[in-house]
Amino acid sequence: MEPSGVAVQDFLASVANKGRREDAVELIEIFRRITGAEPVMWGPSIIGFGSYHYRYATGREGDAGAAGFSPRAAAMTIYLPEGFEDHAADLAQLGPHTTSTVCLYLKRLSTVNQEALERILERSWQVCSASGFGQVS
Repeated sequence: MEPSGVAVQDFLASVANKGRREDAVELIEIFRRITGAEPVMWGPSIIGFGSYHYRYATGREGDAGAAGFSPRAAAMTIYLPEGFEDHAADLAQLGPHTTSTVCLYLKRLSTVNQEALERILERSWQVCSASGFGQVS
């Protein structure tokens, strides 16, 4: 995946759900503080921070945002490329959420434990920034 060149503010203006749009603005500030990076659009709907290079066992490789999220219609989707193994304690304290392989789904930021969420995001950024996972820039 590559950065799309679309302005983050233009994308946010297109998010129909007002609550999702407000949560996206709040998440951007949280990710800025954690990563020290500015948001960039990856593809049509992912707001990413930093980047990393990945390579699968199959040989497929590419670049992606090292941290990021998408304000999707059904839920705010937060991407955790390293998965959830190291986040069990914080997920237990987080509040209402669901997960898939590398996605954390939240309905509203106001319903979750902000401290637990920030610990998850910080840990994910640290893992993605560490040598061996990928090259973060």
